[in-house]
Amino acid sequence: MKEFVFGVDIGGTTVKLGLFTTDGTLLDKWEIPTRTENGGSAVLPDVARSIEDKLTEKNIAPEQVEGIGVGVPGPVDSDSTVHKCINLGWGVFNVKQRMNELLPAIPNVAAGNDANVATLGELWQGGGKGYDSAVMFTLGTGVGGGVVVDGKIVAGKNGGAGEVGHMTVNPEETVPCNCGKCGCLEQYASANGIVRMAKIMLTECSTPSALRSMDSFTSKDICDLAREGEEMAVSVVDRFGDYLGRAMSFIGCTTDPDVFIIGGGMSRAGAVIIDAITKYYRKYVFHVSANTPIAIAELGNDAGIYGCARMVIG
Repeated sequence: MKEFVFGVDIGGTTVKLGLFTTDGTLLDKWEIPTRTENGGSAVLPDVARSIEDKLTEKNIAPEQVEGIGVGVPGPVDSDSTVHKCINLGWGVFNVKQRMNELLPAIPNVAAGNDANVATLGELWQGGGKGYDSAVMFTLGTGVGGGVVVDGKIVAGKNGGAGEVGHMTVNPEETVPCNCGKCGCLEQYASANGIVRMAKIMLTECSTPSALRSMDSFTSKDICDLAREGEEMAVSVVDRFGDYLGRAMSFIGCTTDPDVFIIGGGMSRAGAVIIDAITKYYRKYVFHVSANTPIAIAELGNDAGIYGCARMVIG
């Protein structure tokens, strides 16, 4: 095993890069702009140039680098082929092959979906450390996720594994999700989803709530009020926990992971949502998986670069 490894997490606005030792120590991290014009043709050349600059700055020879892991916001199959990244303007192409053209001195390159590699990062050095298998739910504007089994990302044939936000959890829903389907988990368990759900619930009952006096409210407002014990907010969080716990139970009966990890902005609510999720997960899941721990992610925005680095260490 060589001494160093790079993790590269490509987002729609910025690219996060990290230089690690192969034992998992983050030595340096930095960002560059994501230039998405012209079909994102400059993104990987910019990444390669930035890595070359860092090697020069740190006086590291390419021969000392184990490899480069790349996370992208779209489906990626097991041979590092991207199947369209709309936010980057990318079509279908092989990231490993392109990086090998740009940086032939570092041939070991692997690419993965950004949510999947974030899960791998949390399993390696974050909330799932010490376990071999994990499923992560990232609760932000939407609901993302990743699946890692025995230390390996499960990408699926088309790179679609881990799209947990688009499991149908409410077949009675008539309002479409951003994906075009109706009743997706994302419509109830994301930061936007829980706000939407709260507004609907407020119209369905007359229960007093501080939410009624707010011109607008956020998922944090809901969780803060639930933590204080407000009846209406507790009901909203309980319904949120029902949908998410149900979704987790589907996965528990399928992959039976060592641990579930909750990440994204909503994870900062902590115990108030974990308790609600756990209640319904245990209600719905097959009994042998009922005690699977549900942990909070620990690496924040760095989870992606950690996971990218881990991909090429093996």
